[in-house]
Amino acid sequence: MKTSMALKTLLGAASMALPLMALAESNVQTGAGTLNATAHVDFQIVIPRILYLRIGAGSAYTTGALTTNAAVDQIVFTVPGASLSNGSPFAATAGGDAGLGVETAAIVGNGGNVTLVATTAGALNNGVAAQTIPYTQITTTAATITSATALPAPVLANGTSNTVTVTAVNGVAFQDAKWTYAFANNLVPVPAAGTYGGGGVANVNNGRVTYTATML
Repeated sequence: MKTSMALKTLLGAASMALPLMALAESNVQTGAGTLNATAHVDFQIVIPRILYLRIGAGSAYTTGALTTNAAVDQIVFTVPGASLSNGSPFAATAGGDAGLGVETAAIVGNGGNVTLVATTAGALNNGVAAQTIPYTQITTTAATITSATALPAPVLANGTSNTVTVTAVNGVAFQDAKWTYAFANNLVPVPAAGTYGGGGVANVNNGRVTYTATML
């Protein structure tokens, strides 16, 4: 009796597993004249949801090689004394993966619209709390690379920027651009001497901007 019950249990489990097995289809036709035999194969491709953000150094997103790169670029403006606060925007003198002051920016998402914001801990300073340069003095100009529309750059602020939305087409959000940073250089009176901002994980003198892409 026990053996019979165990056998039934085993056969029941096997029958439940049959739909999960990959069984090849076959078809035999016989008779005179033209014969047609058909067989079928079903395919399924499972695509995961992904969200990719690149600002500066990064992987070759246009070829599908989406990888994480921990390198952080630093854009530097070294302003000559004779040009200080003359109202003419000043180009970067160092930094940028696509030229001086030029960063490659890209968003790739396959789960709907994507939003992008930039945040800072406050105005750049030179180590003296009262001596600051607001992030509104750093402008960003976007130019197209591969997408039909250049990825707009959030307007930098002492805190949280405006929100940029990349609208998905057929479920995919993709825009890229070359972002060129410049120093507006129109503060009156002139800023106090010193090095404002800086790099590294310690966020020296509020020098770091954090860009965040969100796909709900």
